[in-house]
Amino acid sequence: MTTQTQAPRSGAPTSWRTPLLIILAGCTIALLNFGVRSGFGLFLEPISAANGWGREVFAFGIAIQTVLWGFGQPFAGALADRYGSARVLVGGALFYAAGVALTAYATTPLMLNVTLGMLIGIGLAGSSFTVALSAIARMVPPEKRSWALGIGTAAGSMGQFLMVPLGQAFIAAFGTAFALILLSLFALAIAPLALVLAGKAPEGSGPQQSMGEALREAGVQKSYWLLISGFFVCGFHVSFIQTHLPAYIVDRGLDPATGAWALALVGLANVVGSYTAGVLGGKRSKKYLLSFIYGARAVVITVFVMLPMTEVSVLVFAFAMGLLWLSTVPLTSGLVAQIFGPRYMATLFGIVFFSHQVGGFLGVWLGGRLFDMTGSYNLVWWISMGLGVFAAIVHWPIDERPLARLSPAPAE
Repeated sequence: MTTQTQAPRSGAPTSWRTPLLIILAGCTIALLNFGVRSGFGLFLEPISAANGWGREVFAFGIAIQTVLWGFGQPFAGALADRYGSARVLVGGALFYAAGVALTAYATTPLMLNVTLGMLIGIGLAGSSFTVALSAIARMVPPEKRSWALGIGTAAGSMGQFLMVPLGQAFIAAFGTAFALILLSLFALAIAPLALVLAGKAPEGSGPQQSMGEALREAGVQKSYWLLISGFFVCGFHVSFIQTHLPAYIVDRGLDPATGAWALALVGLANVVGSYTAGVLGGKRSKKYLLSFIYGARAVVITVFVMLPMTEVSVLVFAFAMGLLWLSTVPLTSGLVAQIFGPRYMATLFGIVFFSHQVGGFLGVWLGGRLFDMTGSYNLVWWISMGLGVFAAIVHWPIDERPLARLSPAPAE
């Protein structure tokens, strides 16, 4: 790794901010950011019941949150690329914590849309693990980048494993309102950790491009659009399952705790899946690994829906889906860095992530809408299967080679 000697104002790490400390801080931010977000599905049934709402109301709030998170991600990435990660992460943490806490006092659909939807959506974009991942990516050599991104993504999944049961315990012990206030404190903890990630890519790293030139360059690459299309499917799957699986399980006669543990098991299994994907991404073709992951998702969902539901089948599904959950992230983000270089990775991956969140918007909203219309989630499950097959196909023709004029981005 090249020693950086720029003054602190340029964003270069100082002596106390070692690469190891930066990776640890980034992983903890990912854990908190994704961990708190992963438990929102636990609140769907109790908040809806307490206010006399159909499930579409809560689902639409999550849908607003999801699409704002995605819409704001390219802007958060651009600000991080230009001004450094810490300022963006701190601002995001403040919005995130405020949104979670104020959701406890939302008693109308409009209030829920503002708190659960808008405030948290903006906060998630600013405090996102994708901003943290871009900070990690610029600190490690190319041959270690896929591994490091896998570690960062696995940390986010560990957050899901730890925070979802904790959220359920808070609800059982204190009720939904105080549980949300307690969870907001975890979101707020991102702010001090962000100081470790202060800095941006050195001006001399990567191609001599402006951000506009980098965006225009990516916009004419077929492979970039294929990545965007495939990541849409990931968002659809993750948001639908994360939000609606607990209620789906209760509808089928199982205990609410089973839903909480299912989401937790998804997170635990994804620690293995994300780390493994990161390691394999440094040795094997990322696009073929992505095709396998999406195809496997379609198979796992099909088997789950067709078999009778028991606690065992739920936990087996959760573990299998967890292995495939966010294992797409180190591979997709790694492909962005591999093809275009790390200089504007936060911006370029932010755009890809926006597609993920548009998919998430549709997944979570359609789940609520179609349930209220039909009394069943079956149609959305079948849509999810078809999208898995689609994503497996579109990743196959991606050209993984670095763009010829980007010499600083060797293939991994």
